[in-house]
Amino acid sequence: MMEKELVRTAVCHVLDELRQHPIPLGVSNRHVHLSQTDYQQLFPDQPLAVKKALKQPGQFAAEQTVTVAGPKGHLKNVRILGPLRSQSQIEISRTDARTLGATAPLRLSGKLSNTPGIKLISPFGEITLNEGVIVALRHIHMSPLDALIYGVQHGDSVKVAIEGSSRKTIFDDVAIRVSPEMTLEMHIDTDEANAADVDNPAAFATLVRE
Repeated sequence: MMEKELVRTAVCHVLDELRQHPIPLGVSNRHVHLSQTDYQQLFPDQPLAVKKALKQPGQFAAEQTVTVAGPKGHLKNVRILGPLRSQSQIEISRTDARTLGATAPLRLSGKLSNTPGIKLISPFGEITLNEGVIVALRHIHMSPLDALIYGVQHGDSVKVAIEGSSRKTIFDDVAIRVSPEMTLEMHIDTDEANAADVDNPAAFATLVRE
């Protein structure tokens, strides 16, 4: 029994140490995810070309960009992210939504029911989507092992402190997204990054334990 208690204590100590490790921050600029059908309408007979690999495995920023046109304004050179998805989705900040005149709701990626549509314009054509515009809910991607270490589950909502910037900020309602295909990274949009004064690679996130 004594040996089991020692092992349990040692494991808890190791987990406590691992939980103090910083969570990398990723700032998501406005971007577009497209379905195969919508992409072909905008860029007929053009393969989606990789410009830059992203941290999440298999994901990348494409060479191709579009103009996002709303009722009041437009955003030029909005990057397409790959690979192509089953449905199109436009992720913008609250500031972008005001520029476009779009009432974009705060949503997790893929939750597109009752979201507004928008027009997308490329050098080769344009399409009008019936839905798909969101302000992405801040979230942390992690693997099942990361979830075990941090003591959280997929779908949990946590509080996170942004460290290493000139303005310490605590974000509430941060969604946990667990997948074996993901690597540890917190995603915030440009408005949130500006609020936290995240302007250098030294900034990182830590879970707030209450």
